[in-house]
Amino acid sequence: MSEILGNIHSIESCGTVDGPGIRFVVFTQGCPMRCLYCHNPDTWEGVNKGARKISPSQIMAQYEGVKEFCKGGITVTGGEPLMQIEFVTELFRQAKAKYIHTALDTSGILFRGKSEKFDALLEYTDLVLLDIKHINDEEHKKLTGHSNKNVLAFAQYLSEIGKPMWIRHVVVPELNDKKEYLERLGEFIGTLKNVKALDVLPYHNMAIPKYESLGIEYPLKGILPLPKEKAIEARNIIIEGIKKARKI
Repeated sequence: MSEILGNIHSIESCGTVDGPGIRFVVFTQGCPMRCLYCHNPDTWEGVNKGARKISPSQIMAQYEGVKEFCKGGITVTGGEPLMQIEFVTELFRQAKAKYIHTALDTSGILFRGKSEKFDALLEYTDLVLLDIKHINDEEHKKLTGHSNKNVLAFAQYLSEIGKPMWIRHVVVPELNDKKEYLERLGEFIGTLKNVKALDVLPYHNMAIPKYESLGIEYPLKGILPLPKEKAIEARNIIIEGIKKARKI
């Protein structure tokens, strides 16, 4: 029987921001969201003509060639890897058979409740990196084109089953940096029992040249990058919200 093929944008060895340790990072092609600050528009479906069809075994063979440098494990990101859930499941199954740490970097947007497919994937997933883009549903729709209900439901499900999770949140001036939004995000995170880390990342506009090269108008022209100290302030507000929810 032939293996399922993944539609892969690119592969990066020695990734340092995609989970614990130095990692082998697989970028999948395709994403249903259109986040205004997306820094990988070339992972959108139909944009990148250079995407390749690759099997899990082929990816594992590439990993074997660099495993001495990528001892943290394998991360699958995107795009949105949940668009190719069967492929990611098989890749992670093969990785776990060799005791390799697996991390899924996702928005959770395609979660539709407990299912055999999701549970099969999570069986072989050691860590979920969940990107919560906005805690307010209407503002989330403006920012991404989608409701955040599936995202929050996925976070809650991961908490229920005890799957380790890192929360990621990009703070964008004028869009999600209000104190009330950050506090509410913290209060939501405070209800979860499985959060092992919180990454609050400052918005940057370094993707503008990529948009220009693809002939796509950059949506956030005029919004300046968020200073790192503002990201630290935002993280502190979120943590206060977490403490409030946990009554610490």
